[in-house]
Order: sequence, then structure tokens, then C-alpha cells
Amino acid sequence: MGKFKILSIDGGGFRGIFAAYILKRIEEEFSFDCLKDFNLIAGTSTGSIIAAGLVAGLSASDVFSLYEEHGGRIFNRNFYKVGLLSSQYKNDYLKQLLNKIFGNKRLGDYCYPLIIPATDIGAGKVHIFKSSFDRDFVRDKSVYIRDAVLASCSAPTFFDPFTVENYFLSDGGLWANNPSLVAAIDAQKRIGIDSKDIKVLSLGTGMGNVFYSQKNKQLTKLTGWGFLTGWERERLIEMILNLQSETADNMLSLLLDSNQIMRINFESDRKLPIDDVAMKKDLQSKADRYFTHNSEKIRSFLEIGG
Repeated sequence: MGKFKILSIDGGGFRGIFAAYILKRIEEEFSFDCLKDFNLIAGTSTGSIIAAGLVAGLSASDVFSLYEEHGGRIFNRNFYKVGLLSSQYKNDYLKQLLNKIFGNKRLGDYCYPLIIPATDIGAGKVHIFKSSFDRDFVRDKSVYIRDAVLASCSAPTFFDPFTVENYFLSDGGLWANNPSLVAAIDAQKRIGIDSKDIKVLSLGTGMGNVFYSQKNKQLTKLTGWGFLTGWERERLIEMILNLQSETADNMLSLLLDSNQIMRINFESDRKLPIDDVAMKKDLQSKADRYFTHNSEKIRSFLEIGG
């Protein structure tokens, strides 16, 4: 058999539009079918929307349009709650959108390999949603895809946790913001693919400047991790997500050879909030520029005929 191709998509809130646009260009420029030409798709948080959408039959262009049309409604500030004591956003609109996209489809309805990481904050454990590709993994067959995605998207401080079949769940980005390592291990251990036959296209959503200055260090000596010190809870969450993505990428490079991995991402010297929909044009521009300059490398990696 040919190479076993994995598509992995990071979390990152609205920044997922970067990954969606990269896939849109790949599909359109190369007549590439993500569902047909990848063998396993994994996505965390916003990446789970893209991953599940592709598995459910949406094109990458369709998924990209979801961000364009609905991003502003999803990240609509929750003015009815006190921000320091509750989540910034309600999940009502996202819940309605996911219901419209996936309806009553369950994970058990799909044998195509789909992996969606979440976090079981009720038990302090990792939680992975899977479609029915693994016969030994029977827990998720009755889980609605819309619920698995909503749980994976429930980023701490941004959206409330979400309960799925008695599991109290939050964003999978807390431990697998970059799900490429999870996907590669499942391909080997659960599907039986030889590590030498695996290729991973790993799509990031940007790495912003979230380090802390000496000013924060001096303030913290006086008052600890409180919000008044400038630690900023959203900045801390974003730093955790960035560190997890980078760690997974580094560990994957120890598992596979460099020619088996293609990581597409970008760095910024500014903060990259996960909820800033005003960045839409900038993120699309970055994705377009990356694809334009690296299209032949992408074509070669995915083994697409000229």
C-alpha cells in the first residue's frame, strides 16, 4: 500500500481560518480531495470543526466559509455575565451551528478515521473521541459529532465546559492542542500502520508573542498570579496552547523522520488572540502567502501528480 497520510489541525479559535484556507487552496489548486486522499484526520478545538466537517463531507471551501460567515457570531461577547467570574462567550450560537452542520450524525456512523481530543476536567484525565475505525473502542459510537466538537472547542475562560454522556469536558488543547502525535500513535497502535509508512501534514493556527516581561516578574513577587499583576488569564491559556503544540511537534519529530512530517504554521511578534475576528483578512493573507511560496513543496509532500 502507499503512504498512510494523516491530516492534523491545531486548536486556536478563530485562527483556524488560517488552516481552513490552506486546505482550501490545496483542494482547489491540486484537485485534491481531503476525505479521499487523507487516511486519518485529527483536529482539536477549532481544528475539530474542520476535521469533523471534512469527514462529514464538507469541502475545505465550505469549512472556510463557516469562519467567514459565522466567526463574529460565535465570538460575541457575553455581556450578561461578570467577566472575571465566568466564561467570556456563550456557546449557544456555536451549538446551533454545529447542529445545523452535523444534525443527528453520531461518531458510530463513520468508519473513516476521525480523532477529536477533549479534556475530562471532571476526572482530571485526557478524553479522546473517535469514529468507528477502531473496533476495540466502543465508548463513542452513540456520541453525536456535534457534541464531541463542542466539547473540544470549550476553551477555558472563553466557553463553559460541556457535558457529554456524563463526562464533564473542556478544550482538548489543554493536552493535545496539536493532535499530530496522538494521530500518529493511533495509526501505528490501533490501525497497524508501520511508522515508516506514515506521513503527517500538520496545520497550525499561528504562534503569537505571549511571553512575560520582567515587569510581570516584579509584580508577581508581591501579589502572585492574580489578574492585577498582568498575568492575564487569556494570555496564560494561549501560552499553554502554544507550548503544547510545539512540544507535540518536537516529539513527533523523534517518532518519525523529517521527510514524513510537514508542519505549516507561522509566528507573529504580536499577540494572536483566539477570539479576534478582525484578524480575518490578515490570517487569510498569511495562509495565501505561505501556500503561494510553498505550493510545490506541499504538492511533493502529498505526492500529488503534476
